[in-house]
Amino acid sequence: MTSGVTDRERAKADRHAAILHEAAALFAERGFSGVSLEDIGGAVGVSGPALYRHFANKQALLGAILVGVSERLLAGGRAVLATHDDAVERLESIIAFHVEFALRDADVIRVQDRDLASLSDEDRHTVRRLQREYVEVWIAILSTVHPDRDEDELRVRAHACFGLINSTPYTVRAARTESGGRDVRGILQSMARACLTA
Repeated sequence: MTSGVTDRERAKADRHAAILHEAAALFAERGFSGVSLEDIGGAVGVSGPALYRHFANKQALLGAILVGVSERLLAGGRAVLATHDDAVERLESIIAFHVEFALRDADVIRVQDRDLASLSDEDRHTVRRLQREYVEVWIAILSTVHPDRDEDELRVRAHACFGLINSTPYTVRAARTESGGRDVRGILQSMARACLTA
């Protein structure tokens, strides 16, 4: 029995993922305007024009990166809501999920911070909508931890926590999990917990 996915389709999906990964790294390093399709193609071992088989243009590639990560964040947040009933477990799980994202996708955070304005109008609206929906997931979780607090305060707490965690690409750029013997993941999780439960 086969999975229905051919070797060619698998290879195309792998190449697609590699392009997204290398493009995010290059955009993070040089900025969207400082990277050409030829640069990205060279990073994955194909010619610049060959990238058009995967993406219409460089802006579409940026959109795939930023819309894609926003979709993954929202899906992950909703999964936390669906799999945990206890308020504390939900909070611990959503913190761990977002910290893991920040450590794994540090390049994407840097790209979004700097190059969101370079998206097409449609992709930028999509990213903003997905981000709002992700914040609402956090508010739903925080409302069970702080049932006496209003939604505006919970939104401030969520955004403050994002700022703390998402600063990781700038403060510990070389550390994905540990740096100089310090457990970066543990530090971020404990600080986020303190921020959200204060």
